[in-house]
Amino acid sequence: MTKHMTGTREQWLAARVKLLEAEKELTRRSDELARQRQELPWVRVDKKYRFETDEGSISLADLFRGRSQLLIYHFMFGPDYTAGCPSCSAIADGFDGSVVHLANRLGWSFPWASSHGSEFNYDFGVAYTEEQQQAGGAEYNFRRSPEVKGTGARITALRKLEEAGKEGPLAEIAASAGTDWATFTREAPGMSAFVLEDGVVYHTYSAYSRGLDGLWGMYQWLDRAPRGRNESGIWWRRHDEYAKA
Repeated sequence: MTKHMTGTREQWLAARVKLLEAEKELTRRSDELARQRQELPWVRVDKKYRFETDEGSISLADLFRGRSQLLIYHFMFGPDYTAGCPSCSAIADGFDGSVVHLANRLGWSFPWASSHGSEFNYDFGVAYTEEQQQAGGAEYNFRRSPEVKGTGARITALRKLEEAGKEGPLAEIAASAGTDWATFTREAPGMSAFVLEDGVVYHTYSAYSRGLDGLWGMYQWLDRAPRGRNESGIWWRRHDEYAKA
């Protein structure tokens, strides 16, 4: 017998209609949040960042490719990695399905560019120096706390697990990227938005941590499934690795 509440079709419909009102309110609130995002002040970007692409070294303005808007996902794939972060990979899987629509509507696509050797990721809150990491002085998601990704407190916690002969799911993610936990946590996921106007680049928006949930396509489906995310540890893999799990 199921442990979940059961009922008649009429009871389900009454509960569903009640939930529908809450969903509509969430949609209206989401629309309002989108409006507030668009009203954030623009911050002029004067630093001369360089990115390595298949087309060679280019500037931040070049990434716009003649368009007026730019969305960047800060993908965790450091120079010491042998593979990209599995979570970032899962999010990026959703990009390809959007490319044709965005390309025809807004002229966007999702090429890869490396910011290695520049201060770009440091300036936009998704990379930390080893000194920041050890001192617990890294800020992530607009705050500094023991739970911030990349701080000394997280490293200390992992070392305690290692000393006890245990490996947590976060350590498994680092291992799957071919690096160690200390190196892995010197990067963090995020996304940033920019606009180009009159030849000037402006930073308009950034999001981190759970603020990226809406970009993670599979979770939008799971949140509508009967048991939701129903997770136990890190269950996802890069899309071509499930047969190896």
